[in-house]
Amino acid sequence: MLIYLHGFNSSPGSHKAQVLKRYMQERDLGDQYSCPALPHLPERAIAVVEAEIAKHPRESITLVGSSLGGFYSSYLAERHDLRAVLINPAVYPHEGLRAYLGVQRNLHTRQQYELTEEHLRQWEKLYLPSIRAQRYLLLVETGDEVLDYREAVEKYEGARQIVIAGGDHSLASFPEHIRLILEFAGLAPA
Repeated sequence: MLIYLHGFNSSPGSHKAQVLKRYMQERDLGDQYSCPALPHLPERAIAVVEAEIAKHPRESITLVGSSLGGFYSSYLAERHDLRAVLINPAVYPHEGLRAYLGVQRNLHTRQQYELTEEHLRQWEKLYLPSIRAQRYLLLVETGDEVLDYREAVEKYEGARQIVIAGGDHSLASFPEHIRLILEFAGLAPA
């Protein structure tokens, strides 16, 4: 089971979520894919994903998290002893998203909300200073214009890492890595 966690101000309608969903459906693996809509409040986002995790045998689950979804995936992988694929993950959202305090609009749903100090406090509570590297596959591109890929490379030292020169925050090379993601998750693509 792949549970895809989208990023900040994104949704299940994001490009990577749709590409992965379509890829799996075309290989009769669609019933092993889930992408819950994550609320903007971190504690609520975690609760939504934990409800999804509870529906499946833990050993069958691999989280796939992009950007802020990567941060959530890391927290949940450690908490629930899961595997996780991290795509250009946010490592310190409680610091990096401070610059975005104020009114926000979800890029897909157009929902408007205010990003506040409470969001930052909740992300800080979810931050884990150490992780078990063997549970992760890290995919980053050096041309990420939003996050410094080196933070993720350092944080997930010891994990399997694919570092691609160039690219951008969306992980432009994402379709090329889907087969590897499925292999990491123990799903043999047809």
